[in-house]
Amino acid sequence: MGAILEVTVPFFALVLAGYLAGRRHVLPESAIPGLNAFVLYFALPALLFRFGASTPIFDLLNPAVVVTWMAAGGLVVFLAVTTSLNARVGLKDAAFGGLVAAFPNTGFMGVPLLVALMGPAAAGPVICAVLVDLFITSSTCIALAQWDPAGHGGRLAALRALRGALSNPLPWSIAAGALFSVLGLKLPGPVESIVKMLADASTPVALFTIGAVLWRAGQHAHTRTPVADYLPVALIKLFLHPLLVFALGAALHVLGAPISNFQIAVLTLGAALPSASNVSLLAERYQADNGRIARIILASTALAFVTFSAVAWLFGAGVK
Repeated sequence: MGAILEVTVPFFALVLAGYLAGRRHVLPESAIPGLNAFVLYFALPALLFRFGASTPIFDLLNPAVVVTWMAAGGLVVFLAVTTSLNARVGLKDAAFGGLVAAFPNTGFMGVPLLVALMGPAAAGPVICAVLVDLFITSSTCIALAQWDPAGHGGRLAALRALRGALSNPLPWSIAAGALFSVLGLKLPGPVESIVKMLADASTPVALFTIGAVLWRAGQHAHTRTPVADYLPVALIKLFLHPLLVFALGAALHVLGAPISNFQIAVLTLGAALPSASNVSLLAERYQADNGRIARIILASTALAFVTFSAVAWLFGAGVK
């Protein structure tokens, strides 16, 4: 456990530092979008490009890994939505609750954290999960949030979400890295140095930004959310999601699918991560109850320090 905490404590401490910086107004709220843009458009694409270029293409697009992650995410969305619907939580809010329950922070937090715990080979399964969440999970939940039985609102929303995923630089940086991997290409020396510098900056800035975004989301929440409307979703995220990923991955492994015990462990740890902080921005954009979503994300992030470390210990992570 000591080896795990040596990795997880700094990661969650940087998230806390970003949250406190926002709360204490050390970091102006107007600076948070700039930090987010730096991570999303510069630092994280550089990191993902480097991992993509150094990872075999089959590890980046393993169909058994994709099926495991997609099936578990679909079940989590279904359970989170069906158990959330009540007089206070309508379909739109329940759909975003489903998204935040199935979409862990694999981009900003998961890739560097799991690589630090499990080694560079962890990058492949995590990148698979990132692609599934960007293109399938997000599009499905946004379509459900906009679903209109009498019209085509859900279909149009899904198309807009898919177009938004295509405009996201992360999948393009992964694709560029995969192309370099397949063709055996190398960046010129100075360009490689720039990419390395940006990639090295991604982890601390991304973690700090997560905390700042969480604080900002709380500031822009205009509703008081009962604990019963957000804590169960956070618990689904932290307990049920990794359990389903592990069970489905193990079942496919027994059936002879090309998914290894190591990949199952990485995916399970990925599912045990807290909810993605950017879902609160999506909820705000689509005029859902972003206060509820922000509380789910905050609760899952606070609890994940304990729950994620425990899951990592069960899998023997941190011993490379």
